[in-house]
Amino acid sequence: MTTAVVEPSRLRPWFGLFTVLSLVLLVAMDGSVLYLAMPRITSALTPTADQSLWILDIYGFVVGSLLVTFGNIGDRYGRLRLIMVGASTFGLGSLGAAFSPSPEVLIACRALMGLGGATLLPSGLAIISALFPDSRERAQAISIFAATFAAGFAIGPVLGGMLLQSFDWGVVFLINVPVVLGFLLAAPVFLRDVRSTSHGRIDVPSLLLSFVGILLFTWSVKTAAAYGVSIHPLGVGGVGLAALVLFVVRQTRLEHPLLDLGLFRDPVFSIAILTGLLSLVVWSATGYLMGIYLQSVLGQPVFSAAMLTLPGAIVLTAACVWTSRLVERIGRRTALVATHLLIGAGVLLFLFTGLDSGAAVFIVSSVVAGIGYGLSFSLVAEIAVSAVPTERAGAAGAIAETSNELGNALGISLLGSVAAICFRLYGPGFAGTLNETLTHASLTPATALQARQAFLTGLHVAVGMGGTMMILLGILSWLWLPRRLPE
Repeated sequence: MTTAVVEPSRLRPWFGLFTVLSLVLLVAMDGSVLYLAMPRITSALTPTADQSLWILDIYGFVVGSLLVTFGNIGDRYGRLRLIMVGASTFGLGSLGAAFSPSPEVLIACRALMGLGGATLLPSGLAIISALFPDSRERAQAISIFAATFAAGFAIGPVLGGMLLQSFDWGVVFLINVPVVLGFLLAAPVFLRDVRSTSHGRIDVPSLLLSFVGILLFTWSVKTAAAYGVSIHPLGVGGVGLAALVLFVVRQTRLEHPLLDLGLFRDPVFSIAILTGLLSLVVWSATGYLMGIYLQSVLGQPVFSAAMLTLPGAIVLTAACVWTSRLVERIGRRTALVATHLLIGAGVLLFLFTGLDSGAAVFIVSSVVAGIGYGLSFSLVAEIAVSAVPTERAGAAGAIAETSNELGNALGISLLGSVAAICFRLYGPGFAGTLNETLTHASLTPATALQARQAFLTGLHVAVGMGGTMMILLGILSWLWLPRRLPE
């Protein structure tokens, strides 16, 4: 009887894969881990309404604004060097966030984490592709990469809730530090550098225009939601929109643009990117609002709220893993349309939540939507890349990742701001958020009830808009997409 011996050289790529996945999991989790921690953070640091939104979404804005740029930097100077610097930056930002004494410091540390996180996704995917020269193994590794990213989004609230049962709110950031240290020790051993032999120069004006435009526009939306519409936020928003228009115009004139607008001429690519953007808009907004609903409206302890998110997280991860087999049976077009309809239907079920009951509705809704999110996470990048010529696959993949990160940030800013406006209009007027109102010195049972009802109204308006948007996109996709999508 002989025993098969696996050569160390065959195992090395897989050790390298799991080294990268540790960081991928952290980056994905940090898009959602704060959903259940925000009531604790609000009580400890007393941020204003717009500061609360910045704490949540500055990370996603920084990541989304810099993904394409850091992809180009990695091509020029080497992916491994960039990812090591990015991991160190991410770890330092996490450490600072864990011990932040004020909302302003926490926002700055979250931005620093986003700066580090923006290096990890494009560099990690490029390194993984280089680790596996065999096409079958490479496809399997990239599938694991996508599933890990989806799982990170799904388990972020669960892990955060479990930790918050026993520790202070800073623990949701502190857990990043040992993982980063482990990566910095393992990366030089199991990973190798990757760089492109052909690349254009990095256009700094494009970087500044996109970053400033996104931040100024969303700041204006969030400020108007928290304090009402006035000349100042309207003017800032106008400057932001102008910067974004200049960014788009500049991309059409550059030989090596940061954003290859020519890719959007393909309707399949455009629908895939729009799916990635809008599904994450709805995901992040509902995750944030439902975290507050479970704790501050229904009065669920943080651990119980975390357990209620577990069924949806399990279904989402399973759907991501099994997407390829489902697509083989029903086809990519049907699967993509099903993505929109499942997310839309699941989110619209949140409309049946109430002041005294809603936990069961939350579970059913998150399971139905979770199937759609799992399909989306697996399908979007694959469809986007397959819709373009091989030599443009890298640019397509970067745009797909960027759409996910921007959607994650825009959801809280836009739909979260819609909920904030409703709360300001119908609430008792003591403060700009439900958690601030419930701790106000002048609170009475009647005003507490009014505050909870105002928040629920805002929640229903936001999820109604998000769910309807996904249903409409599903209908349009069915009408616009060709019957057979490219493989």
